[in-house]
Amino acid sequence: MPATTVVVVTWRGAAHLTDCLDALAAQDRPHRTLVVDNASDDGSARLLAEHPSRPEVLRLPRNAGYAGGLAAALSAVDTEYVAWLNDDAAPEPGWLAALEDAMRPGVAAVASRLEYPDGTPQSLGVRLTADGHGADLVTPGEPFGFCGGAALLRTDALRAEGSVPAAFFCYYEDTDTAWRLRLAGWDVAVAPDAVARHRHGASTRPGSPLFHRWNERNRLLMLVRCAPAIVAARELARFAAITALLPLRHDVPSAANFRTGLRCRVLAEVAARLPATLWARAGIGGRASVRRGVLWRRWAGR
Repeated sequence: MPATTVVVVTWRGAAHLTDCLDALAAQDRPHRTLVVDNASDDGSARLLAEHPSRPEVLRLPRNAGYAGGLAAALSAVDTEYVAWLNDDAAPEPGWLAALEDAMRPGVAAVASRLEYPDGTPQSLGVRLTADGHGADLVTPGEPFGFCGGAALLRTDALRAEGSVPAAFFCYYEDTDTAWRLRLAGWDVAVAPDAVARHRHGASTRPGSPLFHRWNERNRLLMLVRCAPAIVAARELARFAAITALLPLRHDVPSAANFRTGLRCRVLAEVAARLPATLWARAGIGGRASVRRGVLWRRWAGR
């Protein structure tokens, strides 16, 4: 019985999925491979059926996003650990072994060393910024959280702390999960020898309006769910104030997240989700053994 189920979520990933599966087949630690196919229509289903490694496949009827795919897979995981792996990432043969060996008592999640194709570091875990963003660590250090593109988690801890926020669709499901695990008293570690090469943005387009919409919305929802109330209220108010003042400014940055229409849509989506998010916040607080403020003071701004 392997210790880990590696979950790969794909959507129209035929162009890079083979490299990911080949790399998993070359791992020197036994594991299950479970691919969640988000209703791909690009030949991914045939590729999965014909791949020599014969991965297990969970095909969803619609595109549930990365977060939704991870949440759907969790009910099919019967191993001690579950690994999250992007379909555009190719781990080195010792990747899984390094992650499992770093899973010491008290640790619920282990971050990988994600690298760009040229070998430069993309992520060695995630730090928490002063305004509540999750930002990649690119130098060695203790992480607050992990990048969900390649990480290992304790299955029981993930289930106990509320699974994966499927409604996020994409982005910040990893930092939200790290928040909840740390609130429950768990630690997060990093395994620098667990290396995976990542074609960052092969599945989504960083910098696109959709990318920024998901990022901005999910950061705010994560803070409402997990952060101290004063922090969540401050960041919501700051986002709304900047949005209101943008039409009066002459030096507006060109990035999509400074477009008034996009920001108004983010605020509308956060408002629509606020009742359910506050309900989730109450549940997260009820399970917590560490105060939100303690975590914020310890990690924010690093």
